Amino acid sequence: MNIHIYEDETEVLTLSVEQMQKMAAKHFSINERVPGIDGKAFDLVTWYESWTEETTKPTHLKVEAMDEFQAIIPWIELDSAAILYEQNGKPLKKGNPIRLYVPDGSSDCLNVKSIVKMFFIRDKQLGDESSFGFKNKLDENELKNQYLKKK
Repeated sequence: MNIHIYEDETEVLTLSVEQMQKMAAKHFSINERVPGIDGKAFDLVTWYESWTEETTKPTHLKVEAMDEFQAIIPWIELDSAAILYEQNGKPLKKGNPIRLYVPDGSSDCLNVKSIVKMFFIRDKQLGDESSFGFKNKLDENELKNQYLKKK
């Protein structure tokens, strides 16, 4: 499974987990940052800095999971953020393809599993607080079907 990487709203990379790991300069046991969790991880910020050509740092990271959960996290909360990619020498069973851990984040809900999209955003208007939750996206046909089921 691939992870889609965006600079603001423009997709710039589509990577497999293996490609992401190879790009990462700093790998470690996730237990170093998140006690009680086992597995291999890489540092999010140094990974981002290794491939981007952008000269200004993002203001936020937005991640989207397979189940449509999303989190928008101010960049200042991501100093210790890590991407978990492997447990017991194998790809993740729970939380695959990758899982974000934000040990110094403002909420445990920022530890997002099953990430498939990552947006590196430059928009100060998003503010200094994290937000998270499930996307509510229903198209017109889905809304009609739900309405008809209730009748």
